Amino acid sequence: MKRDFLTLMDLSPAEYRWLLDRAKELKAKRQKRERVTTLQGRTLGLIFEKASTRTRMSFEAAMAQLGGHAITLPMEGSQMSRGEPLVDTARVVSRYVDAIMFRTFGDERLRELARAATVPVINGLSDGAHPVQLLADVLTIEEKKGRIAGLSVAFVGDGASNMGRSFVEAAGVFDFELRLAAPEGYRPPASEVHATKGRVHLTGDPAEAVRGADVVVTDVWTSMGQEAEKNARLQAFRGYCVDKALLANAKPDAIVLHCLPAHRGEEISEEVLEGPQSVVFDEAENRMHAQKALLELLINGIPGGTQGGS
Repeated sequence: MKRDFLTLMDLSPAEYRWLLDRAKELKAKRQKRERVTTLQGRTLGLIFEKASTRTRMSFEAAMAQLGGHAITLPMEGSQMSRGEPLVDTARVVSRYVDAIMFRTFGDERLRELARAATVPVINGLSDGAHPVQLLADVLTIEEKKGRIAGLSVAFVGDGASNMGRSFVEAAGVFDFELRLAAPEGYRPPASEVHATKGRVHLTGDPAEAVRGADVVVTDVWTSMGQEAEKNARLQAFRGYCVDKALLANAKPDAIVLHCLPAHRGEEISEEVLEGPQSVVFDEAENRMHAQKALLELLINGIPGGTQGGS
C-alpha cells in the first residue's frame, strides 16, 4: 500500500526516529564519499507549479546519490499548462516513476494529485505546509543541540504561512515548545494551535517570543503568490526583523534558522544571517540528506519493517 507525505502527521514517531537517524548516516556516508545504491533503478518525478532552487536541486541530487534518477517537469512546457486535468497527469506519471514530488499552490490540488496517483506523493511545498523543509530543520536542530524534544523554539514572522503552520504542526509531532510571534491577521488557524495541546504560544511581541529560546526561526514576509500584498506586509511586520538586538533576547548559544531565500534587511539582518549563530546553510544542505531518508522510507520501506523491501 502506497504511503504519501503531505503533512508531518503522515509518519509515526518511530518512523521519524528512523528517518532522522538514517539521514545522519547518509550524510556521514556522503562526507566519506561512500557510494549508496539503495534506490538504484528507481525514478522520482518532480512536478513544479512554483519556482524552486533548493527543492529541485536537493531532490535531484538525493536521487542521484542513492543510485536513482529524477525527472523534472516544470509547469511551463507541460500539458498541464494547456489544461490537461491534474488527475490524468497523476495517473500517467505514476506509470513512469516510483514516487512523485509535487510543489504547488492550493492544498486541495496537492490532495487531488495524491488521490489519483498510484505511487507515493511528497509535498514539496503547498500553501498550507512545507513538511520536507521541517525534516531538514529538525535534523539541523538535532545536529546542533543533540535533541529537539523539550527545547524552546521561537518563530518570528508570518505565522499563517506554510512555514509557520508547519512549525505549529511540528511542535506537536516532535514535542517542543513553540513561541510564535506574528501580528493579528497573520497567525495560524486556532484549530491547528489547539491540536498541539498547549505546546504553541502566540504573541504579538517578537522579543517575548525570542526570550530564552534555544532556536530562532524566521522566513520571508511575502511568499510566492502574495506579491501584491508586499507593501501591506512590510508595514504589518515592522519590528519583526531578526536582527542582533532581537537575537540578544535568546540564549547565548541559540541557533538561527531560515529556509531561504532570504530578504536581507527585512525578516533577517545580514549580520545575523552571516553571523556565528546562523546555521542556515547547514539547514539548506540537510534538505538533501533528510529527503534521501524520506525517499528510502516511502519507496523501499524501513528495513525489517512492514512497508516493503529495502
